[in-house]
Amino acid sequence: MSAAVKKGNYDIADINLAEKGRFRMQWAGREMPVLDLLAERFHRERPFAGVRLAAAMHVTSETANLMRILIAGGAEISLCASNPLSTQDDIAAALVAYYEMPVYAIKGETTGQYNDHLNAALDTRPHLTMDDGMDLVAMLHTQRNDLLDDVVGGTEETTTGVIRLKAMAAQGKLAFPVIAVNDAMTKHFFDNRYGTGQSTLDGLIRATNVLMAGKTFVVGGYGWCSKGIAMRAKGLGANVIVTEVDPLRALEAVMDGFQVMPMLKAAMVGHIFCAATGGMHIFDGHHMEVMRDGAILANSGHFDVEINLKALGKMSTSITRVRDFLDEYTLEDGRRLYVAGEGRLVNLAAAEGHPSAVMDMSFANQALAAEYLLQHGDEMSGNVYDMPEKLDREIAALKLSAMDVEIDTLSAEQEMYLNEWTLGTAISDSDL
Repeated sequence: MSAAVKKGNYDIADINLAEKGRFRMQWAGREMPVLDLLAERFHRERPFAGVRLAAAMHVTSETANLMRILIAGGAEISLCASNPLSTQDDIAAALVAYYEMPVYAIKGETTGQYNDHLNAALDTRPHLTMDDGMDLVAMLHTQRNDLLDDVVGGTEETTTGVIRLKAMAAQGKLAFPVIAVNDAMTKHFFDNRYGTGQSTLDGLIRATNVLMAGKTFVVGGYGWCSKGIAMRAKGLGANVIVTEVDPLRALEAVMDGFQVMPMLKAAMVGHIFCAATGGMHIFDGHHMEVMRDGAILANSGHFDVEINLKALGKMSTSITRVRDFLDEYTLEDGRRLYVAGEGRLVNLAAAEGHPSAVMDMSFANQALAAEYLLQHGDEMSGNVYDMPEKLDREIAALKLSAMDVEIDTLSAEQEMYLNEWTLGTAISDSDL
């Protein structure tokens, strides 16, 4: 175990957890072959040599494997949490002890500690940012704007962060280019749907140990994350209701076989409620007023605003921690509502987050997006950019290869047909 990182250069719960974290990192790495392929190239080419990178992310075993390959590429990284409840303390310890990385993250940290940790990560004067929710970029622009001249660009991991960044860019406030890794097809098709779907149900079950089969499960929204939650809840035997504000997504949910109705109506019949919209107050006071006794509320969006906890607190006569990650709110009329994971993203507050296999692709996007910014950032303005399609497809191809899955390629004749406008019903073979 290394002692090269001084105590003043990190703030974690317990350095003695490092060995446990290292084993968990290695276990997760077994399911992340794309990152291993990138690590081989990064080690040879060292694309991040001399580059300072500040990352605000969920400090998990999967994130640690991303940090590992960026270090292999020469990056000097400072890492802080992107959510007060999403840190795995043993992983933070392993990164400090075995990778000599400055890490500022403690599970359950206060808001004050959270802000101190963001500042500590930015104290390294980064060239690149890697964000999950945009708090790092927001602080950089509002409180630490003296550092902006050093920044080449950034990447954003989650839907909430992309929404905030696009609002910032629309106002002309974004000072450097940011690649929306969240919107890459190899991210939202898989991570958001299959990762969030599985990990959210895992978190709910760990927090409550309730049987899903036969329950009425209300899903707020029908974006990629909520689609995954609805799919997995249905797979466990729940009767799923979807609520939406977008008519196209609502229609899609109907066509996928789900009931669709307004939230106020769903609130009267649901047993379990979960939102993953990136918006606020999906479950609001007037919804809670009509929920049945024993209803369970959870959030799988990035910030703890999807459940209006302030309104619920005002309605309650007492709040009791009844399980490790479950709080009972007793209302004035005697009804009890239960909130999982303090209303924070339940898959990380009460469980371990997404499976490593889907994060393999998401974090490959992060690594390649960061490399792309170093190569092209000076050609880009302060805006939000899509992940280059070429890189997206490269990641998909690497994942298929790692899974020993082969696919077809077009023949020269097929390529010609797809690029020729004269070939139609009226053209015969003799005309070719």
